[in-house]
Amino acid sequence: MDIKQIKKDFPLLENNKITYLDSGATTQKPQQVIKAIEKFYKKTNANPHRGAYSLSIEATEAYENTRTKIAKFINAKHKEEIIFCKNASEALNLIAYSYGLDNLKEGEEVVLSIMEHHSNLVPWQYVTKKTQSNLKYMYIDENYEITEEEIKTKITEKTKIVGISHISNVLGTINNVKEIIKYAHKKGAIVVLDVSQSIPHLKIDVQELDADFVVFSGHKMLAPLGIGVLYGKREILNNMKPFLMGGDMIEYVYEQDTTYAPLPNKFEAGTQNVEGVIGLGAAIDYINNIGYDTIEEIEKELVKYARQELSKLDFLEMYMTPNEENHSAVISFNINGVHPHDVSSVLDSQGICIRSGNHCAQPLLRFLGFDSTCRASFYFYNTKDDVDTLIIGLQKVYDMFKKYIKK
Repeated sequence: MDIKQIKKDFPLLENNKITYLDSGATTQKPQQVIKAIEKFYKKTNANPHRGAYSLSIEATEAYENTRTKIAKFINAKHKEEIIFCKNASEALNLIAYSYGLDNLKEGEEVVLSIMEHHSNLVPWQYVTKKTQSNLKYMYIDENYEITEEEIKTKITEKTKIVGISHISNVLGTINNVKEIIKYAHKKGAIVVLDVSQSIPHLKIDVQELDADFVVFSGHKMLAPLGIGVLYGKREILNNMKPFLMGGDMIEYVYEQDTTYAPLPNKFEAGTQNVEGVIGLGAAIDYINNIGYDTIEEIEKELVKYARQELSKLDFLEMYMTPNEENHSAVISFNINGVHPHDVSSVLDSQGICIRSGNHCAQPLLRFLGFDSTCRASFYFYNTKDDVDTLIIGLQKVYDMFKKYIKK
C-alpha cells in the first residue's frame, strides 16, 4: 500500500509542513472520520434515546449501530458489554469505583505493573486505601520486560485485581498479557486490561484474551478526542453499581429511591458524546479498510528502521527491549546531558513533533532512575523519511548543545 497516498487522507499532515511523531499521545484524523462527524451534524443531529420523533430515532440508530460495530471489532460476545466513556481514564475510574470499592476487602491485594499509566494506577491507590487492601507492583527486568517469575511471585491467592497495560506508553514493550490473564484467573483474580496503546496497532479479541475488563481511548486510533470504550464481561457489569447518576441510566425514579436501567444504559448517564461515537465508528471502518495485517507490516518495517538509525547516534541513550518482537511503535530516548524539554523544543523549531516529559508514568521513570524522556511514537501514516528527518533534527540538537555537555 502506498504510504504517501494514505497520508493524503489526513488533512493536518497534508496542510502542515511537520513531521508528526506523537501518535502515542493522539493520532491524526483521516478525512473520512471528519466527514462522518460533519454528516451527523448536518443530517442526523438529535439526542439519542430521548425522542419519539424520526430524527431522534435516526440518531439513536447511528449511536447504537456503532456499539454493535465496536462489539464486532473487538469480538465481544454481547453488544451491551460495550460502555461508552469519554476516554480510557474515565473507564478505569468507573471500574475502580464501581467494582473495586465494592469487592476489595482488608488484606486483599491489587497488583499492577510498574509500567502503568497514571489512570490505571492512581484510582487503585485511592481504592486500596479506602478498602484497607494492599497495592503491589510487578517490576521490569534489564530488558524492560516483566518476567514469568515476577508474574508468579506477585500474583498470589491474596490478589483480587490485576491491572496491566498491553503495551507500555513509555517503553513500547508488548506485555505477555495472555499469560498474565491466565495466571491471574488461576489465582482467582479479575484482570483490567488497558489496550489504549495496542488497539491502534494490533487486532484485539476480548474473548481470546479473556480479560474481565478492557479499556481504550478512541483518539489514539484515529477517532475524535473525548470518546472511549469500556468492555466488561456481562455477568460482572450486571453486578456492579453505576458510577455516574442522571438521565438515561434509570428505570424508575421515586422521591426516595431509584431503580437502574439494564446494560449498557446503566453506565451511560446523561447525554453522551454522540459525535465522538460516530467518529469512532468511522475510524474503525478506516482501520478495517486498511487492515491490521497491513498496519503491522508497515509499522514493523518502519520501527525496525527507526531502531537501526537511532542506534547509530552515539550521543543517544535508548530505553527499549532488545527483543524486536516484543516492541511496538514507541521509542523513548534521551540525549546525554540535554534535558528532554530542550530537545523537544529545538526539534519543534524544525517542524518535528515528539513528546517530552514523564508520559503520565512517573513511578516507571522513577524506577528507571530518571525524571523524563523524549518519546517518538509512530503510526502507519509515518514513513522512513520521517525517521530520517528525526535523525537530522537530533544531530542538530546535539551539535547545538555539545559544547555545554559535561563529559
